[in-house]
Amino acid sequence: MAARKLRAVGMAVLERNWRCADGEVDIIARDRDALVICEVKTRRAGGYEHPMAAVTPAKAARLRRLASRWLSERWLARYGHPPAGGVRIDLVGVLLPGRGAPVLEHAKGVA
Repeated sequence: MAARKLRAVGMAVLERNWRCADGEVDIIARDRDALVICEVKTRRAGGYEHPMAAVTPAKAARLRRLASRWLSERWLARYGHPPAGGVRIDLVGVLLPGRGAPVLEHAKGVA
């Protein structure tokens, strides 16, 4: 659902569930000339916390490290230079209500 949402707003999904020894990135996408590292968090309505509150400072630091690693291993190896629009970390929150369709929220530049 999150990848479909990103595509619907014009982003190109480059990879999903990319893993390395340091962790995992849910979605890696391109938004025009920017590289986007996207964390996806899903929660049930009425649960512990809203999905948009899930990126703690520690999680943000880990995402920045993973972004740097993906950039050097994949992007720079292919293109030889960083993306012109830089690197951005986004969050897609998925809220699952008791009834009805999931609600998706996309926040840009969360970390």
